Amino acid sequence: MALEEYKRKRDFKQTPEPPAKLERGERRRFVVQKHRATRLHYDFRLEMEGVLKSWAVPKGPSLDPADKRLAMQVEDHPVSYFDFEGIIPAGNYGAGSVMVWDAGTWEPQGDAAEMLHKGDLKFRLNGEKLKGDFALVHMKSRRPGSKGTEWLLIKHRDAYVQEGYNIDEYDYSVLTKRTMDEIAGDQGSAEWKSSRKASAGGASKKNNWLAESIAKADAKKAKAGKKSAASKASSATAKKPGKTARPTSASSGGVKKNS
Repeated sequence: MALEEYKRKRDFKQTPEPPAKLERGERRRFVVQKHRATRLHYDFRLEMEGVLKSWAVPKGPSLDPADKRLAMQVEDHPVSYFDFEGIIPAGNYGAGSVMVWDAGTWEPQGDAAEMLHKGDLKFRLNGEKLKGDFALVHMKSRRPGSKGTEWLLIKHRDAYVQEGYNIDEYDYSVLTKRTMDEIAGDQGSAEWKSSRKASAGGASKKNNWLAESIAKADAKKAKAGKKSAASKASSATAKKPGKTARPTSASSGGVKKNS
């Protein structure tokens, strides 16, 4: 699949999704986006060959090896889709709310292109929610009317296995910490566009985009705190008498400290 299909399905004058663009280089990142469209599902994406290879997983990924999740391969997405979170307006393809449910890096357990071609892609994930060894296995037997896009996403047994894994317990964005309901209620997300630069490869930089987001939030809080402190200091100065006065018994005990 190529980005032509991605481009064909979208009107970029109406949707905030990033335009189709093939990237150079490869940073081996992955992202899982929770997508509440006509039906709720999860989009599992692996960065390779300058695009995000993508699968729609109706029930979402699992850390329980007993859960063999159906994964329908869909059109490739541009790498800039990696941190897309917000609202796709009604009337557009995939209309609904999108959450960056998990993100991180991935390591192929062999030649990635060859394994993908053979339909048995083995890899290791290092995300905030998903960790350890997985496999995407192409289903050879086709149902009547099938397009041959059915795969299975399977968790291998390792130290990160969680029996009885419940994906609903992790309904928050690793990017903004918002829930799906909070994203759906934020109409400003309909005009959201990524202004963050994609981080370069390497373990020390793989979470730069998240660190930048947190740093901006902390800076905003710090600025608000300084503004509040300055306002209180100004108010206290205005109330202070022109000459130093000896405190009376009433004034000396009249200041109550906040706990």
